[in-house]
Amino acid sequence: MVSKEQIARINELYKKQKNDGLSEEEKKEQAYLRRLYIDSMKANLKSQLDSIKIVDPSNYCNHQHKDKDCGHSDHNKGCNCENH
Repeated sequence: MVSKEQIARINELYKKQKNDGLSEEEKKEQAYLRRLYIDSMKANLKSQLDSIKIVDPSNYCNHQHKDKDCGHSDHNKGCNCENH
């Protein structure tokens, strides 16, 4: 994970690059920090995608209940939602 200080440094180097230019050492630091940031974002996205669970659409309930006792008994056929 990239720290707030590292993000601040990325922004600082960007601003300096726009205004004054960077030394070779600063360019290397900027490239390193940017790669660190990108890798962190990729890892975060991968973690989020890995946590997604695919649900069988045939188990979806296409109706919404304001009240659990709606009186429509046909809603329960093949439906596993908690609204019944």
